[in-house]
Order: sequence, then structure tokens, then C-alpha cells
Amino acid sequence: MTPQFWIDGRLCSRDQAKISVLDHGLLYGDGIFEGLRFYHGQPFRWERHIRRLRQSAQAIALDGYWQDEQLLEGVRAVIAASGLETGYLRVILTRGEGSLGIDPSSCTQPSAIIICDELRMISGEQRDTGLRLITSSLRRAPATGLDSRVKSLNYLLSVMGRIEARQAGADDAILLNTDGGIAEATAANLFCVREGTLLTPPTHCGALGGITRATVLELADALKLPWREEPITAHDVYCAEEAFLTGSGARLAPVRSLDDRPVKQCPGPMYRRLSEAFETLIETECGDRPRT
Repeated sequence: MTPQFWIDGRLCSRDQAKISVLDHGLLYGDGIFEGLRFYHGQPFRWERHIRRLRQSAQAIALDGYWQDEQLLEGVRAVIAASGLETGYLRVILTRGEGSLGIDPSSCTQPSAIIICDELRMISGEQRDTGLRLITSSLRRAPATGLDSRVKSLNYLLSVMGRIEARQAGADDAILLNTDGGIAEATAANLFCVREGTLLTPPTHCGALGGITRATVLELADALKLPWREEPITAHDVYCAEEAFLTGSGARLAPVRSLDDRPVKQCPGPMYRRLSEAFETLIETECGDRPRT
């Protein structure tokens, strides 16, 4: 499948998909994005993703140029052009082209980019046997840096964390905050189960307010599974009955070890119930519907 692109209101081929080298998204990471999946030709939980995109835009003073309807039109266009029933979307807003220097006042028009492609972050074997994680040496600064709820174009910390994981022979890395608590994985939220209760770090600990994360908590309520948002450390995962990651790219993925300490059950029963409920939700929201 050839990736499909929509840039500033028009579909274009890969050869035509270009932005200026003076775009501040490229020069300074001045921009935001959303990653989401589509099933049966329908973007999954689009309303939630566009709401989070708008919140990120407002937080960095980038809101007001591209309207929700225009972006949805672009999403529909790239899905239709792809011919895919299931795939991945990346929706990007940048500050746009401007002068050299970090002052954004020279950027008169934000750019909108939508990419449609296939994305396989987790293999079938990894879903069966679980992911091997390490604790990264890097730290996320939730209180003193850019708020983790802003999904910005600067993912360098996550990139370096993933490099550490690969060099250690692991699948992913856990990022800690400056207090030594777990924030999240490099591109996913973390859950663990302790004494039959589902635990996940709150966003003030440095975790992104993930759409899949929120969906899992809603499913836990529907299944009457006990859960809490609270600060957790690596110790909680070392001693957990089970653990898993969540994200739009990865969906739900079980964890088999952290820092070579094996998780007791992988995949565990709570993971299995939530994963099955998540797949059912996808079919309920996206299945057997005409393309919009």
C-alpha cells in the first residue's frame, strides 16, 4: 500500500508531499499531532482525538485557522484514496513557514498535514508472549517542562528512550518523572494490576492523557473491574500480577517483564477481558456502517 497524503487542503502523491524547510514545525518542533486508527473505513473515536488536538493547539497558541470540518474532510479523503479498510492516521498541525528564529510571529499560516498508512507497532508474537521493558535513564519533567497533555512534535525524549530499549535488547522503555515515579512508556500509557486492582499513573505524573487509556478505564467500569489512578513506581510493576501498555498505535499490549523481572501473568486475565471488550467496542463504533 502506498501512503496517502493531504497537505493544506489537497490530496497529493508522495513525490508532491512537501513542506518548506522554513516550516517552524521542522525547525523547532513547533506543532502538534494526533495518531489514530480507522476500522471499516471509519476513524475510531475521532471526536475525542480532535478535541485533544484542539486542546493541544490552544495550549501552544496555535488554534483558530484549520477548522474541525476541514480536517475531517481531509481524513475522509486520505482513507478513501488508500482503499484500506483498516489503517493508521497521523493528523499534524505546524506553526507554518516563517523566518529563522524561534519567534513565531512571522508564521502567518499554520500548515495541516494528514498521513494515511499501515502501522504495525506490535507483532502477533509479542501480543501472545508480551513485551520486554526496561527503565530508561531519561527523566520526564511534568511540572517544569511542557505539559505532557500537549501532544507536541517534539518526541526526542521518547526517541532516545526507544534507542536505549533497543540497545538493551528490549521492546520498549518506561520513562520516569523527576520524582522517580512512572510517567509512561515511550509512546504508550502503562497499566499494572496489584491485588486485583488496575492501576495507572495520573497525567500530573507526566503521562499523556491517552484516548486508549481513557477508553480502557471506561471499559473497566463497564466490566466492574476495580481501578485507580495513582502514582506508581517500578516496584509496583516488579510486584504486579499483570501489566500492559495502551495507545492508539499499539492498542493493548501485554508486558512480560520490566528490567528482567518477570510479570507474574502474561497475558493476564484482566488484560484479556479488557482487550476483548476493546475489540468489541471497535466493531460497535466502526463496524457495519457506511463510510461517511
